[in-house]
Amino acid sequence: MSGTDTFIHRFIPGNSKRTLLVLHGTGGNEDDLLPVGRMLDPDSAFLSPRGNVLENGAPRFFRRLREGVFDEEDLVRRAHELADFVAASVKEHGLDAEQVVAVGYSNGANIASALMLLRPEILRGAVLFRGQTPLVPEKLPDLAGKAIFLSSGKFDPIIDSENATTLAQMLTRAGAEVTHRLQQSGHELSRVDIDEAREWLARLA
Repeated sequence: MSGTDTFIHRFIPGNSKRTLLVLHGTGGNEDDLLPVGRMLDPDSAFLSPRGNVLENGAPRFFRRLREGVFDEEDLVRRAHELADFVAASVKEHGLDAEQVVAVGYSNGANIASALMLLRPEILRGAVLFRGQTPLVPEKLPDLAGKAIFLSSGKFDPIIDSENATTLAQMLTRAGAEVTHRLQQSGHELSRVDIDEAREWLARLA
């Protein structure tokens, strides 16, 4: 398989130049986050792939060795695979390559962060819900002009806030404009997450 055939996915055309690359969490699929995407920006196009890795039958975007410990070799390979899929989708659907913004939750946020660190040309920005540091590249990319919204849960039992802060600091050092919000919640998404992300996205030129 090649091009857009590498992922089971949904593509929904939009009424603006923006495309939201919607990336589900562990056990989700290509339909799960579309309602969230519509709440964030109903006029955008939506590109929503299903993760190609199965963990006990649950789709993910890359392998992990155990909770919070990622298979970095697989993560790097899967990030490039996803980047190539996005590039092929942009070409196939005539999308604006400069206006692709990732919206990822948990595992989806982590693969979106990996895209930013390994293939930054693919994304204009990213909304990262419950993201953590996916990897530390040997050399940080130049993320000048990129914008990132990271929303973490203060009481998240899966991702501690210190790890999320480390991610925010690394992306900032790489030159991205990072907005980091610490919500009074756990790992689950809240209405506050969505409202703040929508307001942030509306200001993203």
